[in-house]
Amino acid sequence: MTIANTPNDLSAYWLPFTPNKAFKAAPRFIVKGEGQFYFTSDGRKIRDGFSGMWCSILGHGHRKITEAIVAQAGTLDYSPAFNFATPGAFELASQVAAQFPAGLEHVFFTNSGSEAVDTALKMALTFHRARGEGTRVRFIGRVNGYHGVGFGGISVGGMPNNRKFFGLGLPGVDHLPFPYNPGTDAYTKGEPNRDPSIYLKELESIITLHDPSTIAAVIVEPMIGSAGVFVPPRGYLQRLRDITSRHGILLILDEVITGFGRLGAANGASYFGVTPDICTMAKGLNNAAVPMGAVIAAEKIYKTILDSTPNGIEFFHGYTYSAHPLAVAAGLAAQAVLREEDVYRRAGNLSSFFEEAMHSLRGEPYVTDVRNLGLAGGLSLEPHRDGPGIRGYSLFLSAYEKGVAIRSNGDTIAIAPILTSNQGDIESIIELVRQSLRTLS
Repeated sequence: MTIANTPNDLSAYWLPFTPNKAFKAAPRFIVKGEGQFYFTSDGRKIRDGFSGMWCSILGHGHRKITEAIVAQAGTLDYSPAFNFATPGAFELASQVAAQFPAGLEHVFFTNSGSEAVDTALKMALTFHRARGEGTRVRFIGRVNGYHGVGFGGISVGGMPNNRKFFGLGLPGVDHLPFPYNPGTDAYTKGEPNRDPSIYLKELESIITLHDPSTIAAVIVEPMIGSAGVFVPPRGYLQRLRDITSRHGILLILDEVITGFGRLGAANGASYFGVTPDICTMAKGLNNAAVPMGAVIAAEKIYKTILDSTPNGIEFFHGYTYSAHPLAVAAGLAAQAVLREEDVYRRAGNLSSFFEEAMHSLRGEPYVTDVRNLGLAGGLSLEPHRDGPGIRGYSLFLSAYEKGVAIRSNGDTIAIAPILTSNQGDIESIIELVRQSLRTLS
């Protein structure tokens, strides 16, 4: 492979969620992606063990998606999102809605998961106001939840470093306890078999404290993803749905990670058998080929908001690039590939093999927990004596040197294979991680 030219001046670009000084001292330039692999500017081949950022679920450079984008760019590169639309946006919305539980019917397109979350929060507020319950303005998130980096998302999110630097955020936000106990749940395969009420009794207390008439929505990830793949106990989401329904509180599921096959199902709502009021999504929606996110809302929410405004704009919200023609084209192509290649079934069939492969890392140096659900896996590492996060970042660097890309967040590690992987691909990822763990000190 030809080694690409690399920039001489690294000063202008401020990298996101990256230790910039460390990166610019030893940069890692990806110049090509193909299938299961990245190729770097220095001629290396790196296996993608994290599906991009949970998002390249069909691998890199899928021919059908690339062709769809090129064809669309040659026909219509952009059209306004306000008071105009493209036919493809309606078709993609219909295909997405068909995959969610009955009653979730109306899709609003955004450009990212962060925007999808802010959109969902605004929908909840608008819905309650439209039905004459404008006092419902509070939100409830969850400790260690991740809902993007908009001010709405970091307010309902529960990851400290995403919150502490940016002030108070939205007022009136509470958080449920983290629904995982490392002392009792460590090394569980799939969902821990524990009473979920120990984690949900706090919700009843919050509702009592504020009165349900003040609470708009609860937002959670079906599976805690970005914090390191932590799986709530069996029955947790069902109980959460029961409590919110009883008090007239909307339930929002953040499906940005769990949507489109990660759990071996179309989405977490379907996998867990729970029907929320709103779901957010992004990432796998169009294989991340062009930035895109979306929100799907229940018929009652859409109809209530529209019926409350006899004329004019019903929902004062939107983005210049909502349903961007190139993103829609990529989305339609990606959805076709998901169907044609039977990706959900294939991912589900591979999950038990992945589970055993992940748990084979138990007993490796510094590993204190292994977790999994579907094709998502997490490790916890013993912190380094010099401080938290050092060992996790060292594992990320060591894995890269060994030839596999994984994700570190402090001392938790996430592994998320491309959904079209085979057993050999899984074995390769896990073996490279194993070798990398053995280099740590």
